[in-house]
Amino acid sequence: MPAKTAPAATSKAPARTDRPFKGIALILLSTVFLGTSDVTAKYLSSTLPSIEIAWIRFLVFAMIMTPAMLPGSPLFALRSSRRLHVLRGAALLGSSLIFITGLGFLPIAEASATSFVSPLFVTALSIAFLGERVGMRRWIATAVGLAGVFIILRPGTSAFHPAAIFPLVSALAWAGTLILTRMMSGSERPITVMTYSSIVGVAIVSALVPFVWVTPTWHDIMFGILIGVASTVGQWIVVLAFRYGDASVLAPFSYTQLLWVSILGFLIFGEVPDSWTILGAGFIVASGLYTAHRERVRRSQLLTVASEPSPNA
Repeated sequence: MPAKTAPAATSKAPARTDRPFKGIALILLSTVFLGTSDVTAKYLSSTLPSIEIAWIRFLVFAMIMTPAMLPGSPLFALRSSRRLHVLRGAALLGSSLIFITGLGFLPIAEASATSFVSPLFVTALSIAFLGERVGMRRWIATAVGLAGVFIILRPGTSAFHPAAIFPLVSALAWAGTLILTRMMSGSERPITVMTYSSIVGVAIVSALVPFVWVTPTWHDIMFGILIGVASTVGQWIVVLAFRYGDASVLAPFSYTQLLWVSILGFLIFGEVPDSWTILGAGFIVASGLYTAHRERVRRSQLLTVASEPSPNA
């Protein structure tokens, strides 16, 4: 468990700053790594159980973070007064494990599109847990993105697969991960958040993997390492991004991950998005672009008000 003593002054997290465009840029970058991790996980799902894939992922994650676990190391990061780390680690593991399970049944683009409902969850949760103010226009933009997801999935038709529930639940767990990240971002260093997430994740999944163990080949191990490295880098960037903007502003830009998984899905699995997927993607992109536009307008208005002279001057 985290130590009860507060971290030393030299290890305090940097204060959060309102720089949403830097946060947006980091979120966009993170989708490249996270998309690569997801596609590789789908590739491995044909030979390894989802729990074992998640175990390899979190084992690599923990190995990367090992220097931050060693007392006396200049990177030591386990001094923390927070107890949200356990919840974040469990939510992150749950999101990963449930999503990988869905990949065994669904095309990668469809699974990813379903998981993009997470911004709607984030927008709702950010009001309750972060006290963020979300205007009607941002709600509408988020709803448009969600409509795009439904266009891709077409629930109620023969094109809908019941396994779509897996990425949907994964999206809820991922939204919880993002909310917890934001809650800790003002008091915890990114390396501390990442280190505890790796410890919690590998501890939980290590207790489960013996029940489904399949001896991996060297080929499986190499791709498992790729999953671990790509997902760790992607998660690190996400933690950094949430220092610069509200969760409800940044979350819709995770939609761009659909582009990367669609390209990789075509190159690796020969999956070609149909016209419905393209139409739904158009809704998703429009949602993200409009959210960025509203953020520019909001910042411009705040700057204008700040520059106006006081009536009592």
